[in-house]
Amino acid sequence: MLSVLIIIPILGAALVGFFPGKITDEKLRKITLAIALSLIAWTVEIAIKFNLNNPGLQFQEHFTWIPQLGLTYNLGIDGLSLPLLALNSLLTFIVVYGYGNNVDRPRLYYSLILLVNAGIAGAFLSANLLLFVLFYELELIPIYLLIAIWGSKKRGYAATKFLIYTAVSGILILAGFLGITWLSNSPSFDYDLISTQGLSLKTQLILLTILLVGFGIKIPLVPLHTWLPDAYVESSPPVTILLGGILAKLGTYGLLRFGLGLFPETWQIVAPGIAIVGTFSVLYGALAAIAQQDIKRMVAYSSIGHMGYIVVAAAANTPLSLVGAISQMVAHGLILAILFHLVGVVESKVGTRELSVLNGLMSPVRGLPFTSALLIMGGMASAGIPGMVGFAAEFLVFQGSFSVFPIPTLLCIIASGLTAVYFVILLNRTCFGKLDNDTAYYPKVIWSERTPALVLAVVIFFLGIQPTWLVRWSEATSNFLVTNSSIEIQKSNIEIQNSKLKSQNLASLINTTEIQNSKLKSQNLASLINTTEIQNSKLKSQNLASLINTTEIQNSKLKSQNLASLINTTEIQNSKLKSQNLASLINTAEIQNSKLKSQKSKFS
Repeated sequence: MLSVLIIIPILGAALVGFFPGKITDEKLRKITLAIALSLIAWTVEIAIKFNLNNPGLQFQEHFTWIPQLGLTYNLGIDGLSLPLLALNSLLTFIVVYGYGNNVDRPRLYYSLILLVNAGIAGAFLSANLLLFVLFYELELIPIYLLIAIWGSKKRGYAATKFLIYTAVSGILILAGFLGITWLSNSPSFDYDLISTQGLSLKTQLILLTILLVGFGIKIPLVPLHTWLPDAYVESSPPVTILLGGILAKLGTYGLLRFGLGLFPETWQIVAPGIAIVGTFSVLYGALAAIAQQDIKRMVAYSSIGHMGYIVVAAAANTPLSLVGAISQMVAHGLILAILFHLVGVVESKVGTRELSVLNGLMSPVRGLPFTSALLIMGGMASAGIPGMVGFAAEFLVFQGSFSVFPIPTLLCIIASGLTAVYFVILLNRTCFGKLDNDTAYYPKVIWSERTPALVLAVVIFFLGIQPTWLVRWSEATSNFLVTNSSIEIQKSNIEIQNSKLKSQNLASLINTTEIQNSKLKSQNLASLINTTEIQNSKLKSQNLASLINTTEIQNSKLKSQNLASLINTTEIQNSKLKSQNLASLINTAEIQNSKLKSQKSKFS
């Protein structure tokens, strides 16, 4: 069902661009108008079947496209994308109907318009990160050609500048998406399968910053805005309507979908900085608009300021502020479309956009009273006059953001007063006063030029009087985004507390273990000492017994040796004594024998 919103404009672009045979410009215009009306009808059909109580993606279409890259054809629509899709279809019809007459190279012109519509619709419907980048870049070349071919004098410079800035924006967004998917180990680039909670806080901050810069260029936020004044001013009115009315919303849409949606915890950390940048953009846009003399450039700077409201509301991240952010995107697109359309009508009839030249356009005879009246109405809507869509959207933004960021919100309220100042300057100089007598009658405004402004004026008044039609589509999704953000933050806080508790428990466990180890060591040491003493005592006893045994053995051996030695000595002494006694006995015997012999001799 959703693919129809992409396929119809692509096939229509091919049909218009390559229609066989000759065909008049008017027929080409009618074919393109029929395609634009069919897109509006299909969007209305989706809105009728849309479940207001379902905050998630509805009417999803999913099939694998390039599995090696993790690229799936995954489409879905919710309360964030549905209002912007309706705005895309409406502004495409306005552009084709109001500026189809006498356009050069109509085949290429209408084909490019339809391709831009397809790219924007595909980006809003994409539920796959790579698919979003693919459609995001699809509108780059068609818009570049629309500026470069049908723009004014400096169109080449403006188109090239737009191309460079948008290409850098796309590269940063792609780098951020690749980092998110690879670092989180996600199996796919599908939006609902990606979670960044496993990444470190530092990694999340780096990835979120990359996305903020990428989408900040597209919004654009100051100081990333320098491409916008040139692109808006040098473009033809229908291209400017597409640029400011719907194309810039890709930036704020991406901020909410992928910034807040994928980084709910980290978003709360950087939210004050986002609010400051948004507030600065609001003030800068208002002050720069006051200083302009070109009414188209004035409206361009006004666009910067009003996009800042959306950023502040997104930073606040409350249910009411997010509803206000989505409402402000729609309101800004409608108001900017009618203002750029009327500025284009004035330029085509008067031949200038300079405030110093324009005067007395409300003159009922020679002026442009109908166009001037609608221009006054557009200025009032932009300034936030009650009863118009601008008031309803800004009131939601201020009320939802004040509780979170009171000072930035007050500064934004002051800036809304400055909006009234520069539009009073614009309207006073252009619409009132007297025409110079030398000024000829201005050409009459035809109905094809009036009708787009009338349609936009009716929608602006209707949504201002019945703002519930503006917010009813996005309430459930806004509440879901805030609730999901709160849940993720609570999960993170619980994880942090659990981590702290684990650390405390671990420290307590370590202390307890150390105490137990200390006691155990003391017990083991005492036991070891006792055991050692016992072993030493036993060892001493064993050593003593062994020593005694050894001593006894040695003593026994010594006694044996001494006894043997004594016996030997005694035997030797006895032997000697015997020898001496024997010798003495022999000597004595010999002496006695000698004496006996002597006696015998005497007797003889």
